[in-house]
Amino acid sequence: MPYVDRQNRICGFLDIEENENSGRFLRRYFILDTEQGNLLWFMDNPQNLPKGADSVGFLKLTYISKVSDATKLRPKAEFCFVINAGMRKFYLQANDQQDLVEWINVLNNATKITVPKCGEGQTADVETPQEALGAMKQVSYKTEIVAGVPIITATQEQSEGQNGSERGRRAQNQLPYFLSRGVQDQAFIKAGYCVKQGAVMRNWKRRYFILDENALSYYKSDLDREALRVIPLKEIQKVQECKQSELMMRDNLFEMVTNSRTFYIQADSPEDMHGWIKAISGAIVAQRGPGRSASSRVRCDSDTVTFPK
Repeated sequence: MPYVDRQNRICGFLDIEENENSGRFLRRYFILDTEQGNLLWFMDNPQNLPKGADSVGFLKLTYISKVSDATKLRPKAEFCFVINAGMRKFYLQANDQQDLVEWINVLNNATKITVPKCGEGQTADVETPQEALGAMKQVSYKTEIVAGVPIITATQEQSEGQNGSERGRRAQNQLPYFLSRGVQDQAFIKAGYCVKQGAVMRNWKRRYFILDENALSYYKSDLDREALRVIPLKEIQKVQECKQSELMMRDNLFEMVTNSRTFYIQADSPEDMHGWIKAISGAIVAQRGPGRSASSRVRCDSDTVTFPK
C-alpha cells in the first residue's frame, strides 16, 4: 500500500513497464513528491541504496494528463493502471485492488490543476499527502489475545472499498514474488522480502524471509535454497514495532528480540510490518501450544508481544 514517509511524500512499491509495449514489468520503489512536482522511481527504497543514488526514472507531474484503470487494456497484467503523459503511456501494476485504487486516486489528486477565477488572488487548497491517502494511513492498531493467539486489529474504521477479500494474490506482504522449486516444496505461514540490519557492519540489506511453524529463516533471494540464517521460534522473546525507528530514520521498522541478539527488520509498508508482527507472534503461540495459561503464555501491549523464557 502507498504510505506517507518522514518527508511527507507518498511512497510504495509498484511494477512498471519501463519499455513501452514490452510486456515486461519491473519492481520499482516509487516516490510521489508533490512539493517538487515529481513522480520518481528507484531500484529500491533509497534508504537501502548507496547515498546519493539516482532514480531510474521520473515524471514531471505537470506532464501527466490522466491516470486510470487499465485492466481491460492489459487483461494479462493483473491490477494494471496507466499514466498518460504526453505521447507516452506508462503501464504499472499494483499489488492488489486496494493498492490500485489508492495509487490512481493519489496520482490524480496530485496532478489536478486548479485555475483561479478572474480577480481571485488566493490559491486553491491543496490536499496534503496524508489527506490524499485518507484516514486509512492514520489507523491505529491494538493487540488482543483470542484463544491464546495474538490478534492485531485496527481501532479505527477504514474507508469504503477496503474489503480484505478484494486483495489479490500479488500482495508482496502475503506471497513471494517468485517461488523457487525448493521453496515451493515447503509449507510456510508467511513469505516475502524485508530489509534487515547486519549484526557486524550495521548495513541494511534486502533479504527474503520465510516463516514456518518452527522457525523464521532468511535468504539472499527467493531463488536460493540455502538459508543465510534460521531463527528457531523458541528463541524469540519479543516482537514489536521498533521504538528506535525515529533514531534509525527508518519507516515500517520492527524489532525481534532473541536469546542472542535483537534483529531490526524494515517492511515495505505499515500493513506489511503489522502483518509480520502478527504472523510471527501467532506462530510462536501456536508452537508453544495451549498447555500454559494465557497469563503465563504471552503479554501484549499495543504492538508489543512478549513471550516468557
